[in-house]
Amino acid sequence: MSANPDFIYQPPMSPYLDVIFHDDDILVLNKSSGLLSVPGRLPEHQDCLQHRVQRVFPSATIVHRLDMATSGIIIMALNKPAHVAISRQFEQRKTKKSYVARVFGHIKEVQGSVDLPLICDWPNRPKQKVDHDNGKPSLTHYQVLDHSDYGKQSALSACESTLVELTPITGRSHQLRVHMLALGHPILGDRLYAQGQALTASERLQLHAKTLSLAHPVTNKWLSFDSPCPFD
Repeated sequence: MSANPDFIYQPPMSPYLDVIFHDDDILVLNKSSGLLSVPGRLPEHQDCLQHRVQRVFPSATIVHRLDMATSGIIIMALNKPAHVAISRQFEQRKTKKSYVARVFGHIKEVQGSVDLPLICDWPNRPKQKVDHDNGKPSLTHYQVLDHSDYGKQSALSACESTLVELTPITGRSHQLRVHMLALGHPILGDRLYAQGQALTASERLQLHAKTLSLAHPVTNKWLSFDSPCPFD
């Protein structure tokens, strides 16, 4: 059973690749919304960031992923030692990441945290859900950036929205999307979790991986990368 049976994969072609930085060990890219990070099982789901990158950088390997609908910064390794070193930083939560999202409604608190365990909603996969008995610990901090009405300049329905900065402490699948939903503020344009105005207010998921900081796998120099938010 699919949670989104009407989905047709139409990956964006421009830009085909958006490289922010690269050296002999790492490659940092800005992934477009609508592009898979890795290939899917079906033949029509083979076009993805990994395959596009490997045509130019054949040794590149995926270290972490972004949801297909999420845009923003993603890092790849260009050799095995770099892959091991970067993976270890992610596993030990030494990397620093922040996202920007536009969510439905008016979040009253200026900042806060969502500490809710998550597990795969198996009958509705790939959806995830809160499960206090069996879920894995999941923590997200949020900071309100702005309140506004969104959608008035388009044919889509306008709605009250909040622009938030999200900092995931853990890295569960769909963590930010489900945590915002649990607050009662689904991310605009979320085809898996949003309904009504929250779904129709945007043609894309309004979630963007804006910053990533980590130690270089060889020099150990602290690096910070930033990608401007396309819907801010």
